[in-house]
Amino acid sequence: MIIRNERAADRNAITEVTIAAFKNHPISKHTEQFIINALRTAGALTISLVAEIEEQVVGHIAFSPVTVSDGATGWYGLGPVSVLPDYQKQGVGKSLIDKGLSLLREMGGQGCALVGDPNYYKRFGCKNYPEMIHEGIPQEFFIALPFTEKIPRGIVVFHNGFWAMS
Repeated sequence: MIIRNERAADRNAITEVTIAAFKNHPISKHTEQFIINALRTAGALTISLVAEIEEQVVGHIAFSPVTVSDGATGWYGLGPVSVLPDYQKQGVGKSLIDKGLSLLREMGGQGCALVGDPNYYKRFGCKNYPEMIHEGIPQEFFIALPFTEKIPRGIVVFHNGFWAMS
């Protein structure tokens, strides 16, 4: 498996992987592919990686800037992360997340926030921080991974691309 930056030629494959990955997801609104395209169009894809096996894109992850009401900078949102169903539970998603978090640290990021299953993401060190709030999301599903000792306090807002519906 190769983890690499997305290329322009990967865009259709990323869309297909994302649609397939979320097709049967119980809480998906099936807009994840639109979110990625909106982030890309806005120039807000800070990191966009693909997982490739035998020259086929089988996974994708996006990281984009978030804002925090206390003025903290250098924070990013993780997501969406997508893996083709036939390749799930084989370490593809973990590899994408590990590489993306490593790149965020290398570029001086202060931390990463996401909405997801806390049981899955705790393996990366993510947990709920009550002082960080994402309005409209149950607190237990809004988790973060600070890269320093400083934890922002306030409302975290993801890029407007996350509201894309088409």
